[in-house]
Amino acid sequence: MSEYTVRPARSADILGIHHLLAPLVERRILLGKDLAVLYGAVQEFLVAEQDGQLIGCGALHVMWEDLGEVRTLIVRDDWLRHGVGRAIVERLEERAEELGLTRLFCLTFEVDFFTRRGFEPIGEQVVDPDVYSQLLRSPDEGVAEFLDLAHVKPNTLGNTRMLKSL
Repeated sequence: MSEYTVRPARSADILGIHHLLAPLVERRILLGKDLAVLYGAVQEFLVAEQDGQLIGCGALHVMWEDLGEVRTLIVRDDWLRHGVGRAIVERLEERAEELGLTRLFCLTFEVDFFTRRGFEPIGEQVVDPDVYSQLLRSPDEGVAEFLDLAHVKPNTLGNTRMLKSL
């Protein structure tokens, strides 16, 4: 396979990201995202492309002063096990460090992949009670998943909550 590049997403990439996401939503691996939500988060995304075609993507969402989430990490099936996911996560970690984050969260079925990247499964109370009470006010579903709130549990069954210190 020829080389690929990882770069910040542009608004013109959003339809391609939505297309990458669709089969995983159908298989209930990832939650669907409306186009309006994806466009609003374009600055959070990196994309991997080869010859002008998107082959992967991932996003970094800031949750708190020191905490971010790796979201919507997708690699096209024909590019799995070619280092694309690793390259995207490494670049997202660089962005997180540039933003001053010291911890990264993910909610995933791909436990082995994230374990190899230094993430570890987590239990309850990974933030102090004051931060927890502040995060409860967030309308973001990813924050609810991080806090392991009951209303998101039907959508997260089988997923593992993982954390990495940078």
